[in-house]
Amino acid sequence: MIKVVILWVLRLIAAIIMLQTLFFKFTAAPESVYIFSTLGIEPWGRIGIGVLELTASLLILYPRTTGFGATLATGLMGGAILSHLTKLGIVVQDDGGLLFMYALLVFISSGVLALVYRAQVLHLLFKPKSTAL
Repeated sequence: MIKVVILWVLRLIAAIIMLQTLFFKFTAAPESVYIFSTLGIEPWGRIGIGVLELTASLLILYPRTTGFGATLATGLMGGAILSHLTKLGIVVQDDGGLLFMYALLVFISSGVLALVYRAQVLHLLFKPKSTAL
């Protein structure tokens, strides 16, 4: 029972943070435009990453696809963290490092989920081959 609760808490942390930031990405909020302009991928990078984060969030919330969404989210947040460390800085436009902390929270929670649900992904990648001709 406790494991189920913990896994749902991790799902909700990752999904809620990613879903909450979609409003800013999809409405071209000045902060989002600044971030993606600094990275040189505005507007298509902002929109594309928003779509990928929406997809990851939905996959994480559906138990049969949690592993896929968590793997996608871990990769996306790895990119976000790397962008903060190399180009953006930890503090972006006086946010006190909030976006960086959100990326870390999603990275950690989705990384744990990806590890716990790795069998979902591995089963798809290494599906037993049919012996029927």
